[in-house]
Amino acid sequence: MSARRLLLSFAVAAALIGAACGDPPDKEIQQAQGAIDAARAAGADQYATAEFTAAQEALKRANDAVEQRDYRLALNHALDARERAQNAAKEAADRKTTARSEAERALLDAMTALNDAHTKLRAAETGRAPVKTVVTARRVITDGEDTVQKARAAFDGGDYLTAKTTMVGTTERLKATAHELEAATPNSNRRRR
Repeated sequence: MSARRLLLSFAVAAALIGAACGDPPDKEIQQAQGAIDAARAAGADQYATAEFTAAQEALKRANDAVEQRDYRLALNHALDARERAQNAAKEAADRKTTARSEAERALLDAMTALNDAHTKLRAAETGRAPVKTVVTARRVITDGEDTVQKARAAFDGGDYLTAKTTMVGTTERLKATAHELEAATPNSNRRRR
């Protein structure tokens, strides 16, 4: 009789294990989806694109495996999706901090160049620099002001990558304009003679 009990116990255990493997991993898939949503909220779709995309693809594979009733494979993909989404969220936080610093530095450099260009423009206007040089400089300075304003709006909105890319070339153009204005403006020593 003990052999029967032992066989019955094994049968019950096998049935329980089979039932556990026979259910889709809904909880794990929901956790993976929650991790993906949290990663998106952290900016992973923008700052950790590769890992975020891999998480989404793993979740899709998990759902496909559920449709094919391969619940063990679905579980593996769901766990992979959750882990990748969590990694993407961490990576995004790090990259977002770096992007913020770089955008802040780019804005500061551009504003410094803009102030210098304004100063050189005033000196050129009072120093009788060629009209063409002054008109061109005004246009570059106005464009620079618009660009800085757009970049500042993106920065204030938390879109540091856009703020940084918006500034590309602006500082250099403003510095070149300031240099051209300075070269075209007769200096004060010459005027005294």
